[in-house]
Amino acid sequence: MNPNQVLGEENPFEAMQARFDLAAAKLGLDPGLYQILRRPDRELLVSIPVLMDDGSIHVFDGYRVQHSMARGPAKGGIRFDPNVTLDEVRALAAWMTWKCAVVNVPFGGGKGGVVCDPGKLSIGELERLTRRYVANILDILGPDRDVPAPDMGTNGQVMAWIMDTYSMHVRSACTSVVTGKPVGLGGSLGRIEATGRGLQICAREALQVLGMRPDECTAAVQGSGNVGQVTATFLAKMGVKVTAISDITGALINEDGLPIDDVCKHLQRFRTLEGYDGGDRITNKELLELPVDILVPAATENVITSRNAKDVRAKLLVEGANGPVTAGADKILDEKGVFVVPDILANAGGVSVSYFEWVQDRVGMFWPEHEVVSRLETMMVKAFADVVDMAKRFEVSNRIAAYMLGVDRVADITRMRGVYA
Repeated sequence: MNPNQVLGEENPFEAMQARFDLAAAKLGLDPGLYQILRRPDRELLVSIPVLMDDGSIHVFDGYRVQHSMARGPAKGGIRFDPNVTLDEVRALAAWMTWKCAVVNVPFGGGKGGVVCDPGKLSIGELERLTRRYVANILDILGPDRDVPAPDMGTNGQVMAWIMDTYSMHVRSACTSVVTGKPVGLGGSLGRIEATGRGLQICAREALQVLGMRPDECTAAVQGSGNVGQVTATFLAKMGVKVTAISDITGALINEDGLPIDDVCKHLQRFRTLEGYDGGDRITNKELLELPVDILVPAATENVITSRNAKDVRAKLLVEGANGPVTAGADKILDEKGVFVVPDILANAGGVSVSYFEWVQDRVGMFWPEHEVVSRLETMMVKAFADVVDMAKRFEVSNRIAAYMLGVDRVADITRMRGVYA
């Protein structure tokens, strides 16, 4: 089997296309526009030779996919992970296109990845890998072309290396070529918390639609990286009782509610839930099946499939990860009456504040954190309302409504621009 392909239900690109097809059919999308929007604009595959600390040379595989640039520069993260595939990067790039359109920021969709295990690389090896990857994709990067950001396995330091490498090649300091940078290097206040804050806003808005009070609700969060920790913290501050959280080693549960601040301190110190004695241990699979009001899958894609969707007991599903629910699970969740806030809406807080960072870098003037938070609140509330309204008008699920909203906005711009021939 081709290592860059995942077959069946769990192929993320096929899942994206299946949902795109449903949205396009509901919109009555022109066949020509359908063909344009269904496939990526550009795919770049690169070999990345890196001098390792022991003197050997290792060649890594890297990707950068630009799905659409109709609405503006491609925007999307770069992930360093041993399981990165081209189809995964294709799907993530397309999701970024629809996500940017749903929150109505002037970006297209892009995504990048390098097949590596950053945990097994030294700081020096990681820096050399990052800089050579950037050098190899340099021709398609730029603040008006393609603006990367952090993703799985990358962080603000990696973004600083990207910014510096690009700047050295163009012979000027170009902070707006990448977002998610340290604040001192042109990063935005509020960026680290942005995705989790956006999830909390969507959860709050959804509970209002469902007529549920936050202080009467329980929640389980799958994943305890930045998104999981911030989401759990903000849900707890909202009055929700967070009873479970997980990492790669398994899940922690306390039916009386976990002391989230204390859990986060443990995670920040040890980078694992192991050794924390404030609850009982269960598996990640069991966490997904807990009888909670709110479930937040914030780890990785394909955790809820046609095989386990019937066991999900949450009333509200807020997708923190990209693609945590497969297309095969959608119908099952719909039939069960689960209110799903899809990834291209729920986790769009990150790209929204990335847009704010890009704007601040471009004008050379930076906003206080309260202004960033206020702008994010306005943007997420509007996007949520637009998706729910679309779902009601067309009698479709929130997910297909979000796709319809995103696809319609990209198609409209593409139609206005015309096809260059």
